[in-house]
Amino acid sequence: MATLFAPAASNALAPRCGPSRLPDGGQTRYETAVNPSRPPIAPDPRRARESLPVVDPALTDRTRRRIRYLRVSVTDRCNYRCSYCMPAEGFAQTARSELLTLEETAAFVRIMAELGVERVRITGGEPLVRKGVVQLVRWIAETPGVREVAMTTNGHLLDRHAEALYAAGLRTLNVSIDTFDRARFAAITRGGDLDRVLAGLAAARAAGFEGTRINAVGIRGVNDGELVDIARRCWAEGWLPRFIELMPIGGLGFQSEARRLSTAEMLAELEAALPLRHRGRPRGDRPRGPAAYWVVTDGPSAGREVGIISPMSDDGFCAACNRARLTARGGLRACLADDHEVSILHAMRSGAPRDAIVEKVRAAVLGKRPAHRMSDAADSITVPLAVMTGIGG
Repeated sequence: MATLFAPAASNALAPRCGPSRLPDGGQTRYETAVNPSRPPIAPDPRRARESLPVVDPALTDRTRRRIRYLRVSVTDRCNYRCSYCMPAEGFAQTARSELLTLEETAAFVRIMAELGVERVRITGGEPLVRKGVVQLVRWIAETPGVREVAMTTNGHLLDRHAEALYAAGLRTLNVSIDTFDRARFAAITRGGDLDRVLAGLAAARAAGFEGTRINAVGIRGVNDGELVDIARRCWAEGWLPRFIELMPIGGLGFQSEARRLSTAEMLAELEAALPLRHRGRPRGDRPRGPAAYWVVTDGPSAGREVGIISPMSDDGFCAACNRARLTARGGLRACLADDHEVSILHAMRSGAPRDAIVEKVRAAVLGKRPAHRMSDAADSITVPLAVMTGIGG
């Protein structure tokens, strides 16, 4: 039987999904479409534009960091098995009935928007393997208060979905490519097809996407010595290159410190061929991600930018963190590197009113650590046990 939301008061959790009136004209019930035999009920765009309730005070943690950016994983499944993301043998995927429905996800995003979240990023696993993800993008893009909808993808299915995603309101794409060498790409992804990803990027450009970010994890033995070529290839295509320090998420053997290229090492390789000036993190009124940027000051690439994300070597990396994460299982995590979660799925399916959901959100945010402890190599308890594809990249 499908799970029902039955909000009975104005402050109850009321996802903006299409209402179905009871035969006796009683209160409206909201289907979550858990039952696959029944089609999901789409939100009514007219209702999505209704005036919001009184906005609660902004979400802030104990160190007064304001949460304005929500990363939403829609699946823990992926069509790649990247060596730094997933064990070679795979992992136990969550039963579909235990994943948030897209309607539940959209309802929770609306609550978070009412609490001040302005930027939402769709992740996975691989988000494009989740059926209906384009509709979810549309619902989120229509949510009052949300100013930007983004997606991180491996790009393998992007050629099929780019046009529909853009039409639904997606405007920012991050695509993971650790190397442009086909053999090394296939090896690090355990079977990925670089040409298929490049076709997806071409489709994205044709659909209207601009400034697509290419995310490359810096890995010794995989792309050291190739960073300059990666940057130049991206600039030639109109993409923005960003390099990320390898993190010990899930405690996988591949994530050893010996494989990690530090920010200093990546910068040294880039600066050996490119004159760079540090610009720092973007400023402005919109919530931004964690990358710091450098600009090329001279030569054919003058004015081009390259980003680096430094979770392992920047002691101040967490100081301006503005993010929270919703896993596909419905767990709200205040920090990628902390396995403590608050179950939004359980609260929703038990019929909790909106105020109770908000209390859970605030509790999760108040539990956010001042900084992650992944660099404490001597203390294995600080390494997140969940693999990245299970958390949401």
